[in-house]
Amino acid sequence: MRSRYSAFAVQDGLYLLRTWHPDTRPPRIGFDPGLHWTGLEVLGTTEGGPFHTAGTVRFRAHFTDGGEPGAMEEHSTFVRLDGAWVYVAALPED
Repeated sequence: MRSRYSAFAVQDGLYLLRTWHPDTRPPRIGFDPGLHWTGLEVLGTTEGGPFHTAGTVRFRAHFTDGGEPGAMEEHSTFVRLDGAWVYVAALPED
């Protein structure tokens, strides 16, 4: 999760696509030039350890958009694919 947040912050689209599950990966990543990521809080995790094949991460990502602060929250699913963790999708909100 932290590496994907960092990739969004530095606009590394190739890394984001490589770490996205092929079943849910978009064809390309677009970046908003006015959006700047300013911090990440990991709010909780399930599974995701060295002996797991799936896990979730709940996070809050802080940003500024046109100079105005904001935040987004997501509860994401990840799976291990060919030995590497990849992002699958956001879970629906409760």
